[in-house]
This record gives sequence, structure tokens and C-alpha cells, in this order.
Amino acid sequence: MSAAMASFQDKLAKSLNQKGMIGDTFKVLEDNTGVQRIYIAYGIGSLVATWLAFGFGAQLLANTIGFAYPAYCSIRALETTVKSDDTQWLTYWVVFAAFSVVEYFADFIAGWVPFYWLSKCLFMVWCMAPMENNGAAIIYSKVILPIFKKHSPTIDRAIEKAGSKAGDIFDKALDKAKDIAAEAQLNKNKDE
Repeated sequence: MSAAMASFQDKLAKSLNQKGMIGDTFKVLEDNTGVQRIYIAYGIGSLVATWLAFGFGAQLLANTIGFAYPAYCSIRALETTVKSDDTQWLTYWVVFAAFSVVEYFADFIAGWVPFYWLSKCLFMVWCMAPMENNGAAIIYSKVILPIFKKHSPTIDRAIEKAGSKAGDIFDKALDKAKDIAAEAQLNKNKDE
């Protein structure tokens, strides 16, 4: 077994034995089946990978994997006083949203790329991986942040201008509504 595979297996075994939702779930599975947690994890991983590669509903499964665990971790992060976990999951959601927008316009790729949903799922898992330089951190710092820095002054001006115009439109609509209400009140008083 290679050193990388042994390291991965050690990290997986450690995470499967930690207290918490994942470790507790795998403990129950292990106790009820008599099969070691690591083998259950490999079996589930193989089943999911096969389903993503060939199964019906692969898009739903890939999107659920990209959403469910990060949503759970985000809620937990919001309930702690530690800032680093908030930053990690906010970074993930920025990358997830950017990827979703790009994917919308490149939706035709899903039909052309073999194992697209499996690839997308692996990409999302890389983005949410519990390490400092996971996919989300790399994509954010190398792609999204430079684009943001380059275009943020223009975007800020456009938002300010749109907000100002929206305020003007609202003020005009409010004045018009007051005029209509006053006219209706005058007509009501004339009729009485």
C-alpha cells in the first residue's frame, strides 16, 4: 500500500472513530453488522461512486452531497464563537455558488462528459475537505478573489447607482400613491 493511501486510510479511520454524528453513526452500523467501520465506509463510498457514475438520480445525489454536509457544518459553525470555521464554510458557499452559476450556463456538458456527476461530487468533496488548503480555499484565493478585486469598484458603483434609482422610483411611487389617496378622499367627501 502506498504512503498516500495509508495516510488517507489512517485519517479516514480516525474520523470514523471520533465522537460526533459521523463517528456515532458508524459505531451503530459496526455494532449492528459486525463489519469494521472502515469497510462500511469503503462500501458506502463504492456504492455512491457507482450510483454517481451510472445511476438514475445522480444529479440529485451529487447536489445533495454538495449541500447537506456543508449546510450542517455551516449551522454548527454559526453556533460557535470560533471565526475560522465560519470563514471556511463561507468560502465554501462562495465557491459553491460560483460553480452553480457556471454550471447553469454549461449544463450541456453534463451529457457530454463521462462520469460528470461523479466528477462534480469529487470536486465538491475536495472543496469541503477538512483541511486548510482545500478546494474552496484554493479556488477562492486563485480565481474568485482576484476577479472580485478587479471588478469590485465597478460593481460597487453599479449597486450604489441602482440603489439610488430604486430610491427615486420608490419616492415617486409613494408621492403618486399619496396623490391618488388624496384625490379619492376628495371624491368621497364630494359624494357625501
